[in-house]
Amino acid sequence: MKDFISIIKFKKLLATPLIEPFDNSAFGFGYHSQNNDYKILRLRSVYIWIHRGVKVRPAEAEIYTLSTDSWRRVVISVESFCGTGPNESVDSIESSLCIFFNGALHSIAYSRDHRFILSFDVNDERFRKILLPPNYLVGVSVDTENLAVFKGSLALIVFGQDVAENSNICHIWVMKEYGVVESWTKRSVPMAMGDVEHFFCCTINGELLIEKYGHTQSLAF
Repeated sequence: MKDFISIIKFKKLLATPLIEPFDNSAFGFGYHSQNNDYKILRLRSVYIWIHRGVKVRPAEAEIYTLSTDSWRRVVISVESFCGTGPNESVDSIESSLCIFFNGALHSIAYSRDHRFILSFDVNDERFRKILLPPNYLVGVSVDTENLAVFKGSLALIVFGQDVAENSNICHIWVMKEYGVVESWTKRSVPMAMGDVEHFFCCTINGELLIEKYGHTQSLAF
């Protein structure tokens, strides 16, 4: 086991120029291994309030680099994970936190008429699309869904109600081979513990740290 040392330091960042009071944002913190540097990614869903409703513009992105102590704006142009097919823009970001795994930051995004995992490689700064499990919401009334790292793999954790059984359930979708949609596997766990309000993280031992309505607890798998 590696030893980790806290240097007990913090840094106050410069304000990002794109912050607006009513926009939704997702943040992610990642390590740039090629340059021994750190980066923060901010993804911003852009909503314009008009007379008869809300208009959505393509999402925007900023990157903060520790070595330069500065923010810069980047264009979100998403390619498929294998690098084929036309690039596309992103309409909105549905996660508030980007998960760092395999050198990239991941969040759930929405583009046109479909949802997918938006991957941002911290080293080459390219956005890529990873498909979610096919029909993973069929038969489930979702309370919350979150990306996580589960026992060394990228995972999608879904809490909700099994419509057929009328009972609480947790679906753990694990991507056994990174970037390969066919490698998604599901484990379903019935839950007699009530509705889940928040999911926090997975521990290295495979426990899920969650908050029910009322108190926080962990589930072991």
